[in-house]
Amino acid sequence: MGMLNLPGFLSCGKKKGFSLSNEKDAQSTESDENKERGNWSSKGDYLLSMVGYAVGLGNVWRFPYLTYQNGGGAFLIPYSLMLALAGLPLFFMECSLGQFASLGPISVWRILPLFQGVGVTMIVISTFVTIYYNVIIAYALYYLFASFSKVLPWSECFSWADELCSKTRIVNDCNATLHGEIIHANYSFVTSNNLTCINGTINYKPVQFPSEQYWNKVALQRSSGLDETGNIVWYLALCLLLSWIIVGAALFKGIKSSGKVVYFTALFPYVILLILLVRGATLEGSLEGIQYYIGRQSNFTKLMEAEVWKDAATQIFYSLSVGWGGLVALSSYNKFHNNCYSDAILVCVINCITSVFAGFAIFSILGHMAFVSERPVSEVVDSGFNLAFVAYPEALSQLPVSPLWSFMFFFMLLLLGLDSQFATVETLTTTIHDVYPKMMKNFRIPITLGVCIVLFLLGLVCVTQAGIYWVNLIDHFCAGWGILFSAVLEIVGIVYIYGGNRFIEDVEMMLGKKTRSFWLWWRMCWFFITPVLLTAVLIWSLVTFSRPTYGSVPYPTWGTVVGWCMIIFCVIWIPIIAIVKIVKAEGNLFQRIVSCCRPAANWGPYLERYRGERYSHIVDPKKEKEHEIPTVSAFIY
Repeated sequence: MGMLNLPGFLSCGKKKGFSLSNEKDAQSTESDENKERGNWSSKGDYLLSMVGYAVGLGNVWRFPYLTYQNGGGAFLIPYSLMLALAGLPLFFMECSLGQFASLGPISVWRILPLFQGVGVTMIVISTFVTIYYNVIIAYALYYLFASFSKVLPWSECFSWADELCSKTRIVNDCNATLHGEIIHANYSFVTSNNLTCINGTINYKPVQFPSEQYWNKVALQRSSGLDETGNIVWYLALCLLLSWIIVGAALFKGIKSSGKVVYFTALFPYVILLILLVRGATLEGSLEGIQYYIGRQSNFTKLMEAEVWKDAATQIFYSLSVGWGGLVALSSYNKFHNNCYSDAILVCVINCITSVFAGFAIFSILGHMAFVSERPVSEVVDSGFNLAFVAYPEALSQLPVSPLWSFMFFFMLLLLGLDSQFATVETLTTTIHDVYPKMMKNFRIPITLGVCIVLFLLGLVCVTQAGIYWVNLIDHFCAGWGILFSAVLEIVGIVYIYGGNRFIEDVEMMLGKKTRSFWLWWRMCWFFITPVLLTAVLIWSLVTFSRPTYGSVPYPTWGTVVGWCMIIFCVIWIPIIAIVKIVKAEGNLFQRIVSCCRPAANWGPYLERYRGERYSHIVDPKKEKEHEIPTVSAFIY
C-alpha cells in the first residue's frame, strides 16, 4: 500500500529531518498567511466548502425517510439532542485540530503519535468511499442526460419492461357476495358477473413501477448477483469518467480553484430544492405526503424505542461527515485566528436545516404520486437508491413538463454529490502535500490528475452489471462502524491522553481567552457525553451488524468475506502503526509507550509567529539543514 512511506511517520516525539520548499504552491498566493500550504482566499470559500462537504446525498435520500419511519416530527427531538451532544462537539474538535496545526488528518497526529494510525484509517476509508461515491454521481449524470427527452424513458412500460410492469395497482382476487353467499374469486370473475369486491378483502398482484424496471434493466443492466459480474456498462463508465474529469478540473489548483466552484455547487441546490418544494406544494395529495413526513402522523411514543435514538445519532454522525478526515483537512487551510467555533455551529445548523427542508420537497411530491396511483404514502416512500432513482423519478414522471423537473432533480443530486467529492479528494491530496510538500508544490496538477485516474480505474468494477452490488458492499462495510471506531479513538486520545484541558488551551491560542462557563458545555461533552454516546452507537452497530443484501438479493459468502477484508484493511493500521512506533522508540516498554503518548517535538502551530511561549521549542522547518524529501531509511531509522 505504501502507507508507511511517510517522512517522520514512525517517530515518537523524536524530530526527524524534513523540509518545506520555498517555492510557491499553485494554491498559495502573496496574500496568504501560510506561504507553504496556502490559505482559503476568503471566509466564504471555506464555509461553502464545509457546507458542501457536510450537506450531501444523505440529506436528501436518507434523513426524510428516517424521519417518516421514526415518528415524523417526533424524530426531530432525538435528532436535535444528538446534534448538540455528539455531532457538534466532535465537529468543533476536528475543525479546531486542523486549524491549530495547519496539517491534514495524518500529519496532525503529531499531537499523539501512538494514534497516528487513526488518521491513516480515516484516509483509507475515505479512499474506499470516494471510489463508490463518484459512481453514484455517475448514476445522477446518466439520469440527467436521460432527462433530455420529450418523454421520460421511465414514464411508461416500454419495450424493456416485462409483464410485472405497471403504473397502477392490479387487483388479483377478492371476496364478493353472490346469491347471498360470500365467495372468494379472481377479479376477472368478479367483474364479468358485475359483482363488487368487499372492502378490505382485495388482494393486488405484485407489480413494479416503470421507474423501478428502468433502473434495474436499463440504467444498471443489473445481473442476478455479485457472482455474475457481467460486462462494463459503457454509458455508466463514460459518466464515471466525466464525473472524475469534473472533480479533477475543480481541484487542479487545490482550494484556490475548488473554493470558487463551490459558490455554485453549494448554493444552487438550495434554489432547486425551493423550486421543487413550491411545485410540490401546489399538487393534489402533497399535504398528505407532508403529514406523513412531519405532520399529524407524528408518533411521540416512538421516542421510547432505543432504535430511534440510535438512528438519530447515526444520521447526525454521518451527515456532518465527522471522523472522515475531511473536516481536519479543510480547516487546515484556515488562517490561525479564524473563528472556527462560530463556523462549526453555523455549518452544523445549516446542515440540519437542509435535511428538514429537503424532506418537505421530497414528501410533497411523493404525496402527489400516492394520490395519483391511489396508494397510501407508506407504499411509495423509500430511501437511498430506491428513493433517488425509483420513487422520486416515478413521481416526477407524472408531472406536466416532467423532463424539466427530472433534469432539475438530478442536477441537484449531481451538485450535492460533487461538493462532497471535492472535499474528500482534497483530503487525499492534502495528505500527500503534508507528506511530500516539495513534490506537491512542483507537481500539484499531475498528482491531482493521477489520483483521479487511479480512483477512476478502481471504480470501474462498480459500473459492471454487478456494480450496484459492489457499491452496496463497500457502503455496508467501509462507511459503517469503521468510522465510528476511528471517531471514538480520536476523541478519547485527544481528551484523555493528550489532555482535554491542554487542547482547550490550544484552541484559546486561536480564539482568545474564554471564560470557564464558556467551556463548561464543551468539557461535559468532550470528557464524557460524546465519547459515551459514540461508544454506545459503535457497540450497537456491531451487535446489530448483519450480512449485506441488496433488496432481496443475498450476497455470497465470499462477498461477505471480501467486505470484512476491506474493513480490516481500513482499521488494521491503528494497531500496526502503534506497534511500529513503540518498537522504534527508546527505553523499556513502559518508557516507549509513554514516549509515544506525548506530542511529537514538532507539534504545534505551523507558523512560528503563533507559537508563543508554549511552543517556542519548535524548530522552524525552513531553518533546518535538510531541505530534501527524506528517503525511506532516513525516517524509519
